[in-house]
This record gives sequence, C-alpha cells and structure tokens, in this order.
Amino acid sequence: MSNSLQNYLEAAEGAGKVLAHARLLVQLAGIYQEMTPPYLAHASRVANYKSRVLVIHADSGAVATKLRQMAPTLATELTKRGLECSGVHVKVHARHNHEPTRAPTQKPLSARTSQELAALSESLPASPLRHALENLLTRSAKRE
Repeated sequence: MSNSLQNYLEAAEGAGKVLAHARLLVQLAGIYQEMTPPYLAHASRVANYKSRVLVIHADSGAVATKLRQMAPTLATELTKRGLECSGVHVKVHARHNHEPTRAPTQKPLSARTSQELAALSESLPASPLRHALENLLTRSAKRE
C-alpha cells in the first residue's frame, strides 16, 4: 500500500509536480534561513517560488522594507547556489499568534514610594492628576 502511495506521489500524472514543488520550497526555506540575518529570518518566511520569482511573507512593514532592500542580493545569492531566480517579491502577511495573552503582572509599590505618592497627591489641588495618583495608590499592590 505505501509503495503504491509513493508511486502516486512521484508520478507525473499524480501529485508528482506538487511533491517536487514542496521539496523545492523546503530547500529554498533552508537557504533563505542561511542567507538572511536571524532577526529578519525569524520575522519572515518563504511563501512560494513561481516563474523564477521567490515570494516571501514578512510579519510587518518594517521587515518587508528591509527585505525589499535586500532583494537584489537575495536573488543573486540564490542564482549563485544554482536556482534560477530573477527576483524576490515581498508581501506583508502577519502571522496569527495563537499564544494566549498573559495577564498583566501587578508590580508592587514599596512602602516609601506609596508614602511619597500619597504626600504628593495630598499636596495637589483637585485635578485629573490628583485623581490619577489616588487611583494608582488604591489599585496598586503594596509591598510588605
């Protein structure tokens, strides 16, 4: 059974073209990770390779801008490594973060800080600043 599946995946009339393209993308992704600085490689990824153009998805506009500046160098390096590459196209395509957001940690105020803020609050006339300081003192955790 597995032999017939392997034959189907590698056959030209089967999924052979898709499998070959997938292998090429994996190879390109490895080369891309080697060529780009780690901070850019972490914030971007190879998306596709079609018509001799490498398509890269960047997580932000800033990363995309830097990669667009590097595009000629990337294309030249890919050509040196034996892949026909006439250009690099960069698109902004943010990743969906599935990490749950962490609840904000409440950092306690020291006793001295609490006393100084209370004294400052008492010395102020009734104002938004005084109200904000009073809220801060009420809501902040006290360090024992």
